[in-house]
Amino acid sequence: MKKYYGFLLLFLGFSIKILAQAPTQAPTQAPTGKMPSPSMGIAYGKIVDTDGKALSGVTVTLMQSKMDPQTKKVKEVLVSVNITKANGDFRFESLAIFNKYTLKITAIGFENFDNKFSFIDLPPNNGSGTGGQNAVTSSPSLAKGGMPNLKSADLDKDLGNIALVARIEELKSVVVTSSKKGLTMDIDKKVFNVEKNLVSVGGTAADLMKNVPSVNVDIDGNVTLRNATPQIYIDGRPTTLTLDQIPSDAIESVEIITNPSAKYDASGGNAGILNLVLKKNKKNGYNGNLNAGVDKRGGLNGGASFNLREDKFNVSVSTFGNQSKNVNTGNTEIRNLVSSPNLLVDQNSNSKNNGGFLFGKFGIDYFLSNRLTLSLGAIKVHGDMSPNDFLKTDSLYDGGAHVSYSERTTNNNRVFNANGLTGGFKYLFQKDGEELTGDFNLFSGVNETNTLYTTNIFDTNGGVQKGTILQNLVGNGTNKFQTIQTDYVNPIGEKGKIEAGLRVQIKNMANSQGNYIYNNSTNTYDIVPSASSNYKNNDNVYAAYATFSNSIKNFGYKVGLRAESSNYKGELTDTKQTFTNNYPISLFPSVFLSQKLNDNEDVQFNFSRRVNRPFFMQVIPFIDSTDPLNWSRGNAGLKPEFINSLETSYSKKFKGNNSLLVSVYYKGSKDLITKYMDTITADGVKRPLSTYVNANSSRSIGAEFTAQNTFNTWWDSNTNLNIYNSKIDTDNITGTSQDAITSWFLKMNNNFKLPKNYKIQLSGTYQSKTNLPVNQGGGGMGGPQMSGSQSSSQGYVKSNYGVDLALQKSFLKNNAATLTLSVNDIFKTRSYSQYSESDFFIQNSYRINDAPMFKLNFSYKFGQMDASIMKRKNMKGESEGMQGAMQGAQ
Repeated sequence: MKKYYGFLLLFLGFSIKILAQAPTQAPTQAPTGKMPSPSMGIAYGKIVDTDGKALSGVTVTLMQSKMDPQTKKVKEVLVSVNITKANGDFRFESLAIFNKYTLKITAIGFENFDNKFSFIDLPPNNGSGTGGQNAVTSSPSLAKGGMPNLKSADLDKDLGNIALVARIEELKSVVVTSSKKGLTMDIDKKVFNVEKNLVSVGGTAADLMKNVPSVNVDIDGNVTLRNATPQIYIDGRPTTLTLDQIPSDAIESVEIITNPSAKYDASGGNAGILNLVLKKNKKNGYNGNLNAGVDKRGGLNGGASFNLREDKFNVSVSTFGNQSKNVNTGNTEIRNLVSSPNLLVDQNSNSKNNGGFLFGKFGIDYFLSNRLTLSLGAIKVHGDMSPNDFLKTDSLYDGGAHVSYSERTTNNNRVFNANGLTGGFKYLFQKDGEELTGDFNLFSGVNETNTLYTTNIFDTNGGVQKGTILQNLVGNGTNKFQTIQTDYVNPIGEKGKIEAGLRVQIKNMANSQGNYIYNNSTNTYDIVPSASSNYKNNDNVYAAYATFSNSIKNFGYKVGLRAESSNYKGELTDTKQTFTNNYPISLFPSVFLSQKLNDNEDVQFNFSRRVNRPFFMQVIPFIDSTDPLNWSRGNAGLKPEFINSLETSYSKKFKGNNSLLVSVYYKGSKDLITKYMDTITADGVKRPLSTYVNANSSRSIGAEFTAQNTFNTWWDSNTNLNIYNSKIDTDNITGTSQDAITSWFLKMNNNFKLPKNYKIQLSGTYQSKTNLPVNQGGGGMGGPQMSGSQSSSQGYVKSNYGVDLALQKSFLKNNAATLTLSVNDIFKTRSYSQYSESDFFIQNSYRINDAPMFKLNFSYKFGQMDASIMKRKNMKGESEGMQGAMQGAQ
């Protein structure tokens, strides 16, 4: 904690010092004791539209008024012409600081804009008729050889953001037929636009991910990126919210970053990053959206958002809710190889979920000045889930002799509440591109669980009941999450740029869980101490990074280095056993190289190093026997896993909005952290035990193809194909490594525009047989439930496919209303079939969700783009959207 508070003081002190200093620009300062040159003035600014979006290619003309010696009349004389850059910036240099200028801005589709300015306040004219426009000759002080008392700030003229107003009369005759691309491809990331994704309307982020390229989602909503677990970010910052706690309607786009640079966290996943960009208000005045829907089980969803924006002030409020009433069925067959004869266990399950969540967000942004933006936000997440499971277990020996038969009913209730506060600032220096940002996140979550297991035991299948076992699990947990981060960007030269940042993450988690068995003789529930888990832990990560990027003609490079250290301390509160680990500073370099072949072709190579550190529940040597069918235990000897990633990409654009991105990648892990099935003998009974181990290594090599095609004005598609071969070296565990498997994953989205404002989306996925994905898990607040026999080193997932369809109709004025009917997994084929084996068992399992799932959703947009709506309240400015991460409960 001392490190944390020291870092906080350093960060605040540095930020205050930066913000308190008057920004200067070295080239405009005159040498000590010398008079500034009359041609040292610099004027600059940015052109935007009324929504705050930068306008590129705008003509900015600088004029100066001078007297014509022949006509003796003042006329406008051209000084210079500038065309705005992609970010809307323009800049004029070597200007006479004693003159007055007129800025003339013209752009197609916008009203012309004129603006007069000068560097210093000049005295009135001397009657020459120039009106001060030719101030060099008209100023009495200058005529006498005097010099105004100039400061360095007088030599820079920041004209700020200049907003152009759209030419309404021209726009009325324009019919807009284009829309955002469903997928935008860059060399270092792919950006999936949610606007075109119809099949996830009214669902959660987990539903949305099913159509995101490169991403695979299993039956439980677990996400993998190139067959490994990625980090989930929200607005560029890590989050502890799970995907089923984030509504899809709150998301604007998803950024798929397969190989992050040193700027990003080095820990937390051996895949890349999925960054969820939330919707932000971009229009002056007020606007909002209402939506509601229902699925075939009667599960309701709905939400509303409202935004109010004018000049320097922006307020946004949104809330979403979603009910879940899914049905899940499955079968598991386990052959126990330890017993003689072999014991066969056949389990059939049926699960029904009845619950939902509420998600709320409030944000306020204030553009304090042209260079300083402040933001503050709050979130609230509430969930109440009550799944009910029915499990039939039939055990018999080879040959058919019955051992036992039981039917277990599980009634579970889980409630969680999460509250978060986020804030930040962004400061723009006078130097073009130089900026300082800082943000903080404070989060607190509370979780309560109550699970009742009722197990009826019979002599045979459907025979005489022999007894009943009642088991009650009662638990609660808390999760506190604090982060503070600052980033600094400084351009160097014409194309170079330095980026640097500091980050501290403090996480505190506590859990209390009691396991009670019903005592028939006393008619009370008695606690089972050996099967109860009470613990708390602190996990702290400290990081700093620096990157430098530049380009030489068509060749660009970016090199970076990140330093991270971490420590954690855990305690089993019942026994007072403590577990600590301090990871020293580790360095994580990254290199990105790019070569532009021509206007339509690029190649890139990149390298990065990352780490997976074991989390608390993976290392405590505590046997969790709360589920008698699935015992688990941590491993105190786990070591961090280090990953090296290499990737080469080729991008080409074709005529007619067609493009192709080809990537070849390699990932190698040392000391891979993986689940492993072992056995344990308790009370004379040998049973399987799930734990974690370090495998020697793993490697994955593959090629990925992403294509975006526009076939005509009414049909476009994006296709993603990933072919990979993966292998895990487990000789140190089992003596024999699993054979490498070559697998492939295909995903395709088709979008059709039909007459009368109809749209259709048809999408599908196919996953071939593949190694089990590495489950890095993040731990939760409900106990160390590491149930199941799956292990990435001991099995594979069988092939599966699924097809989704959605139909949308827009109507009312300006198509303000939409009605969407979607069908997920039309043919009921997106199942999860798994095979696992070891020296102790052979297991086959099969599960499938409620399919096909029908959803009907209605949405209505409203708003008034009135720039004067808030002037009565004397509020000004514009916002850049709430920055910082949202943190939540698991």
